[in-house]
Amino acid sequence: MNQTFYEQLVMSTQVNYSKYYGVYASGGTPIKLTEKQPLPYAQQIATFAEKLKAADHVIVGGASGLSAAGGGDFYYAATPSYQQAFKRFYDKYHFKGAFAGMQHQWDSRGEFWGYLTTYLHTTLHAAVREPYQDLKAILQDKDYFILTTNQDTQAIKAFPEDKVAQIQGDHRFFQCSQQCHDDVWDATDQIDTMYDYLEQHDTTVLPDDLIPRCPDCGAEAFPWVRGYGNFLEGSRYQEQYQKISHDVDVHLHDKHVLFIELGVGRLTPMFIQEPFWALTSNMPGAYDVMVNRDYQFLPQALEDKGTAIKHDIRQVLKDVRQELNK
Repeated sequence: MNQTFYEQLVMSTQVNYSKYYGVYASGGTPIKLTEKQPLPYAQQIATFAEKLKAADHVIVGGASGLSAAGGGDFYYAATPSYQQAFKRFYDKYHFKGAFAGMQHQWDSRGEFWGYLTTYLHTTLHAAVREPYQDLKAILQDKDYFILTTNQDTQAIKAFPEDKVAQIQGDHRFFQCSQQCHDDVWDATDQIDTMYDYLEQHDTTVLPDDLIPRCPDCGAEAFPWVRGYGNFLEGSRYQEQYQKISHDVDVHLHDKHVLFIELGVGRLTPMFIQEPFWALTSNMPGAYDVMVNRDYQFLPQALEDKGTAIKHDIRQVLKDVRQELNK
């Protein structure tokens, strides 16, 4: 299948990431940054609100920092939320966060699936977090599209699914681990059944007959998410890229397009950040607002077409919402 426009952007920046991996891994970027001093925080918020008001169309890129800002912070550390949601596993193994458990060498597939079930159930049943609620509020009167690398379903809980592209997968779906066919299937009811077993029996291990399997070939199922192994880049994956590609194409010549980057880290700048930079640079009326708790990267090429805000995303969205309501 031919690559979509946005997927081509991602692949071209992936080459750059591979070439300068050491720079990215150390928390930097090979892109030349502006030497201008950032404006005071209050002025940055005012600029953000002003650009929102003026925008004909808004494209939001939501990455891991967006969910973390609202309490989805259990991926890399044994936070209180991790210890509560994964209590049986934390008490037994003392994992330092959800991803540490995913990398553990399990003694059985039953316990692997017990952990994975807990992980999927936790994200699927999480309420819409505050930053997503504030983002929804500030976009309520705008024409917008949401691109996300998050797989935790927060974006599709907060926004209509036709306005969201989940290019890194979705916790709601299973795929065949052997990719015997192109389909993914809804796993939500099955995950609830598996989790109920763990709860009722106060155990970390699922029995063999509850381990999900492909309905066609009988191989183990696999969450349709990149990062666990054999991620299926099939029809649903292509559909996500087609959605964001179509949205960019339709608005390519709009007078005022606002790109908003929320919580893009150093592991995945090729999916949101650098494509957004390239698009902003090449679209005459585009502007990019970049919000990150840890980094303040404003490319020199965008110093007059962008604002980089180094601050807590939760607070930024709340302050922008307040600014818009003045």
